[in-house]
Amino acid sequence: MEKSNAKHSRRRFLGAAVGAGLAMPYIRNAKAAETTTWKIQTSWPGGLGLQVFKDWCGTIAEKTGGELAFKPFGAKDVVGDFSLYDAVKNGVLEAANPFTIYYQQKLPLGAFLSSYPLGLRQPHEWDVFYYGLGGLEIARKAYARLGMHFVGIIHHGANIIHSKVPINSIDDFKGRKLRAPGGMVAKLFEAAGAKTTLLPGSEIFPALEKGTIDAADYVGPALNYEYGFHQVTNYVSTGPQGFMSIYQPVDLMDLTVGMEPWNALSPKMKQFLEAEVYAYSVHHHAAIQKADQEAWPKLTAAGTRVTRLSESDVEKFTALAVPIWFEWAKKSPESAEAFKIQLDYMMSGSLGYVTPKMVKGYSL
Repeated sequence: MEKSNAKHSRRRFLGAAVGAGLAMPYIRNAKAAETTTWKIQTSWPGGLGLQVFKDWCGTIAEKTGGELAFKPFGAKDVVGDFSLYDAVKNGVLEAANPFTIYYQQKLPLGAFLSSYPLGLRQPHEWDVFYYGLGGLEIARKAYARLGMHFVGIIHHGANIIHSKVPINSIDDFKGRKLRAPGGMVAKLFEAAGAKTTLLPGSEIFPALEKGTIDAADYVGPALNYEYGFHQVTNYVSTGPQGFMSIYQPVDLMDLTVGMEPWNALSPKMKQFLEAEVYAYSVHHHAAIQKADQEAWPKLTAAGTRVTRLSESDVEKFTALAVPIWFEWAKKSPESAEAFKIQLDYMMSGSLGYVTPKMVKGYSL
């Protein structure tokens, strides 16, 4: 009975979300007598990402008839980028819009809640995991244990690497001082011979400028161009054609709310926010992808050269990634549960990214 109810809940949520993607409804016809305002901080330090986030936050009060409002903050405005979830958990912020991968050191499951090296590779595959295969329930159960409610995912795009030197193959990572987001991504590049360091987005430009690092993984071309990475690097490294990033092809963000403010909402408002986040994810992703297409010519005009790894490099990186997947999955039962779902999906006829031969000898 419980499993049946969960499936019914997902169908009801997806139905609401699809409709919401066309036009979000007002949930109040009359203006609320009192407005509840949430402080909400994003991981975006500036540029288009921050503007899209602030514009969205500015629509919430009108959409709710003044019942709920979001007061937006950019990266580091209230707390450091890697402290966002703790700020929500401790009541410093009511909500946060972080890169989901940032909490993986404290919550190992986090590594499987956003894309990881050679894992699921397209946004719709992550939608299938979250909204069709039980990923949302796994995330919410884990976050609830920490005093937070995981409302939903927000798509961003693939990450790229800006480098001072050309990276044409896996061998070119040897000895490179590389900014990476920690976790499995860092372990992959360390296995390839790089020396990784963890930095928030706001600290990448000065680190590149000073030579503290040789190369940096961060988001996509549009945001990185706005942050000026092309001014302190000469190259962009991507995966083969059609596989822009082998290590973080779908860099997910999320909206997470403290359990106390979440529980203070009416059932109708909770349903509204779940559908609203789904709709915002579509808008956020599309806006940034559009900007990416406009940014590539700008990078070329600035003298940036794009280098691509080969399919042979992908095979070599995959051989390094597989043992890292299983090692990380064993960090907690919920990590193993999420990864098993994703592994079965990747091995299925739908995707075929992983073959039995590739994982022979590994177990959870």
